[in-house]
Amino acid sequence: MQNKTNDFTKNSMAHNIMSLAIPMTVAQLINVLYSLVDRMYIGHLAQNSTLALTGLGITFPIIMLITAFTNLFGMGGAPLCSIARGRGDDKRAEKIIGNSFSMLIICSCILITIGLLAKKPLLYLFGASDETYPFANEYFSIYIWGSIFVMVGLGMNTFINAQGFAKKGMVTILIGAIINIILDPIFIFGLDLGIRGAAIATVIAQFISAMWVMRFLLSDKAIYRIKKSCMKLDFKLIKEIISLGFSGFVFATTGSLVQIVCNNVLLLWGGNIYVGIMTVLNSIRDVLQMTIEGIRSGAQPVLSYNYGARQYLRVRQGIKFLAKITLLYTSLAWCILDFFPEFFIHLFNSEEEMLLLGVPALHIYFLGFFMMAFQSTGQTTFISLGMGKFATFFSLFRKVILVIPLTIFLPNVWDLGVYGVFYAEMISNFVGGLACFSTMMMVVWRRLKKIENTEKM
Repeated sequence: MQNKTNDFTKNSMAHNIMSLAIPMTVAQLINVLYSLVDRMYIGHLAQNSTLALTGLGITFPIIMLITAFTNLFGMGGAPLCSIARGRGDDKRAEKIIGNSFSMLIICSCILITIGLLAKKPLLYLFGASDETYPFANEYFSIYIWGSIFVMVGLGMNTFINAQGFAKKGMVTILIGAIINIILDPIFIFGLDLGIRGAAIATVIAQFISAMWVMRFLLSDKAIYRIKKSCMKLDFKLIKEIISLGFSGFVFATTGSLVQIVCNNVLLLWGGNIYVGIMTVLNSIRDVLQMTIEGIRSGAQPVLSYNYGARQYLRVRQGIKFLAKITLLYTSLAWCILDFFPEFFIHLFNSEEEMLLLGVPALHIYFLGFFMMAFQSTGQTTFISLGMGKFATFFSLFRKVILVIPLTIFLPNVWDLGVYGVFYAEMISNFVGGLACFSTMMMVVWRRLKKIENTEKM
């Protein structure tokens, strides 16, 4: 094994994190183009553009559920793989990769079956109306078949990044995104397939991305490869993977649940137009969030590796840098968005009503965005150091304990109406971010410092 390849105990923590974070951020931004390009084209169709965009937005909870199971085994296995690599335990690292791959395949087959059998009640549950269901059904009926490629491509790409090959991971996403961007106008407009064309283009792109990932992880270029001998399920190991990946699973699952509640409350208080506005706001948030995810993805293997190598001072240095860089980014992004809201909404829809109602909603929804830096730093630290229970709790705390009750409650008070839904997100950013970061400082920071002092004695 190439144990000294990509040794994260060398160079500064800032250098190591950014050397991975920059290509990973590019990869994350490119990855979000899969769905964003679909939304941009669909939102500018000659006919029924707003209804089509709203129908597409109704499928988001299902897409997020697919992401949730991808996180369960990708985000769960990758930190364990990094920790094992830091300790020099090559056999365990490859077994983690093999078991994660097997579980991604099994879960994707189960999700495809459930999705096809229960799509109509699911789509109505997720906020579809009689006007928007046909559009949601057209997209979802095709997209669900490609979920196996999504899970393998994104889930196993985390193991490429965990081994320090961030540029390879970026190329994985880049290939799929470029193909999707090229195919979208061909299928949507050239072949006049509309929303179905967007789904077909996306599935083809995801298939090619997944094949690229498999090609690399089966080759001698990888430090750790997918091996048939390591794919036999080890339920004790799977339990460890799930335990650590559960926070990412909860984050995406609760995100799906929040979207379901938001869609239904918005449909009740404001109608289809506000479900469409939420689709646009979520699309903008996806763009902004991807940079945070890229930085997190760069920090995670570096923190995990150093923690496994017992370099506790370096771990603290990494946490400090992570907090500073994410706070700088989120503050800058919030300011730009607050000054130019029309520009960002225009990217997805140009109808006058969407702009008139969407701008005030955007100002409220993103008011606490900079607080995501604290939530992100806390969550990443907990996951990187194998403290999955803390990460899971704060995912549940922000989404289930804060956002969902506030989304249901606030429209009924102080004449907030439909805007109560957007205030719920803002409040949860402040409360959730402070709670997560404060706990991380009390639990992790003090513990690492105590260990350092003990070892010096």
